[in-house]
Amino acid sequence: MIYLDNAATTLQKPPSVPRATAFAMTHLASPGRGGYPASAEAAQVMFQLREEAASLFGVPNPEQVILTGNATHGLNIAIHTLVRPGDPVLISGYEHNAVTRPLRAAGARIFVARSPLFHQDAAVEAFAEALHNPVAAVVCTMVSNVFGFILPIDRIAALCREKGVPLIVDASQGAGALPVDLTGWGASFVAMPGHKGLYGPQGTGLLLCGGEPAPLLYGGTGSLSRQQEMPDFLPDRLEAGTHNVCGAAGLLEGIRFIRRKTPERILRHEMHLTRRLAKALQNLPGVSVYQGANMAGVLSITAEHMDPETLGQRLTGQGIAVRAGLHCAPLAHQTAGTLETGTVRFSFSAFNRPEEADAAASAVGRILHTCAGRHAG
Repeated sequence: MIYLDNAATTLQKPPSVPRATAFAMTHLASPGRGGYPASAEAAQVMFQLREEAASLFGVPNPEQVILTGNATHGLNIAIHTLVRPGDPVLISGYEHNAVTRPLRAAGARIFVARSPLFHQDAAVEAFAEALHNPVAAVVCTMVSNVFGFILPIDRIAALCREKGVPLIVDASQGAGALPVDLTGWGASFVAMPGHKGLYGPQGTGLLLCGGEPAPLLYGGTGSLSRQQEMPDFLPDRLEAGTHNVCGAAGLLEGIRFIRRKTPERILRHEMHLTRRLAKALQNLPGVSVYQGANMAGVLSITAEHMDPETLGQRLTGQGIAVRAGLHCAPLAHQTAGTLETGTVRFSFSAFNRPEEADAAASAVGRILHTCAGRHAG
């Protein structure tokens, strides 16, 4: 199988990730719950994870790095902290349901800073114009999970700092390949999954806290056990219950892999493969390729005479793993004009090779050629 669905989960991991996860399953207990070696070693893994992440993502104190179940978990904490019913909240036109659904549930009045695909200047202008009105918070993704559009987070963050507006960044498609800088951005929160660009296990994520967070879950932390309120210090305030130590051990190795390889090299590699695939696909008759200057390792297409779900299924039949449909981001499709159809999405990782991009393009060509022949007949 040629795996090109890395925007959902990076299936191919560094070998150290599953090794560390398996080792933790049988050798590490719960951190902070005992003084014996298996508990102490688990606490050490958790601390090393926070240290590595803090160093990579511009976090001044490792205790501001919170282990979550996924980016959605972290975004819910951030939104729960900053948004009250009736609050106006400004978002980009490319947000995932992990942002829009929690905002709806919180009773926010959602305003969208709309801008066309792949135009960073227009995105900044849209946010600048919208911020003339008071808002309780801004939520913005780093990269569209559908189209790979890299939003200019540093410039949007500067606007938020100027206006004194809290910023939540969804780094789900950026962390591991693009610079993440909690301190430099002045963001209140940055949420990211462990299982995508950080090459960790599913069921892991990180929330970087620049502001004062409110707990989403309540329960035991191994600290201040007589007290019936959650501790007022991080990370305990946000980490109720037993930690996913196995996941944390794997995520630690994923982050170490990124730091060795560097996000810059990973991004260059993914962008090279994206451009290579786009160039091959745009030569196929009837194929619309959504591409621009400001994009990461994600590429969406549509094709005449074949809906994306059918094309995705037929690619699966030829051993090419992609995702088709709305990708849990109807707002992004509405922005791009593909809401009625969806798209077929190809997404790359550090482990993909140029010949895999070529094979994917050839498979699309064969499928559409066969379809065109049947249509003509």
